[in-house]
Amino acid sequence: MKKLVLAYSGGLDTSYCAVHLSKEKGFEVHAVSVNTGGFTPSEISEIEANAYKMGVTTYKNIDAVSTFYHKVVKFLIFGNVLKNNTYPLSVSAERIIQAIEIIEYAKIINAQYIAHGSTGAGNDQVRFDMIFQILAPEIQIITPIRDGKLSRQQEIEYLKANKIEMSWDKAKYSVNKGLWGTSVGGAETLTSESPLPEQAYPSQLQKEGEEKLKLTFSDGELTALNSIENSPEKNIELLNSLASSYAIGRDIHVGDTIVGIKGRVGFEAAAALIIIKAHHLLEKHTLTKWQLQHKEYLASFYGMHLHEGQYLDPVMRNIEAFLESSQEKVTGDVIVSLKPYHFTLDGIDSPHDLMNAKFGSYGEENIGWSAEEAKGFIKILSNQNKIYHQVNTKS
Repeated sequence: MKKLVLAYSGGLDTSYCAVHLSKEKGFEVHAVSVNTGGFTPSEISEIEANAYKMGVTTYKNIDAVSTFYHKVVKFLIFGNVLKNNTYPLSVSAERIIQAIEIIEYAKIINAQYIAHGSTGAGNDQVRFDMIFQILAPEIQIITPIRDGKLSRQQEIEYLKANKIEMSWDKAKYSVNKGLWGTSVGGAETLTSESPLPEQAYPSQLQKEGEEKLKLTFSDGELTALNSIENSPEKNIELLNSLASSYAIGRDIHVGDTIVGIKGRVGFEAAAALIIIKAHHLLEKHTLTKWQLQHKEYLASFYGMHLHEGQYLDPVMRNIEAFLESSQEKVTGDVIVSLKPYHFTLDGIDSPHDLMNAKFGSYGEENIGWSAEEAKGFIKILSNQNKIYHQVNTKS
């Protein structure tokens, strides 16, 4: 039989692919899921059981949470990356690692084919296809949903016709969970005017009041929560559990897709948004003006290239080297207040805080210079514009 590796999430699209490719197309289907966070052991066991119901020959789950953090998420934090000042690249970031892990597995088992469940109108088709083609151009790519131009309702009817009975009502919303956030797509996100309903979000409000939290960063990485140390990826999971109980991190992202159309998607990313904002606040205190300025545009390029599937371009390693070197002094604590549906940043404590009182207090007291020195500095600083306006002012 023709050996094929299927990128399998257990959702509607990949369930259709598993049944269609094994029963109708005669492939020996080896389903592979890549855990980039957000799944419990019981959920993974359920995905495996469902994969065999769909007729796959084997199922493999690859734990890539740590890989995902060290190869991608870490740099998104270093760069404070929010696409269109909103979206922490929750799904686009993890798709890159998933694609790399899946193609490497396909090469290990000598598969001649590889398949994914992306549509022809989204970004994931580009990310998967690019990674697959770059790393294994000899393996043929199969895409049943894209090629058949199938709607979600058509997929549901097909699976029911093949006696695959599951709770397809939940398929009304496409939910992708991961370490760096959860995306939510549905009928409302296909239009411009409608919000997602409360029940569409995986996490519901469970706590009222206010809760203080201390985030400890070491060289830019989140190393402790409330003084309890863990690996950064574990701290992200713990923070997400705490903050999502306040229904923090919900929003809808609108952006330009790789294929040139506008896209709209809901998401909840409590840990990602808190960490990025807390990390950025710490950087404001510990980095110089020029470090902050150059980081901003390089991080924007990094996020854009990652979003568009260009992760394997060597320029990404160049930017990562810059981002990592910028974190040498980004060490300290950030105090955050969690509240229903939002959070606030209260302040920081760092040995590298450049708001050092011995040099003066902004707007209050000048310790490091005299009044005459300040006047001279301002006079020289204004000189270029003074000359310009004098030369170019018409009498």
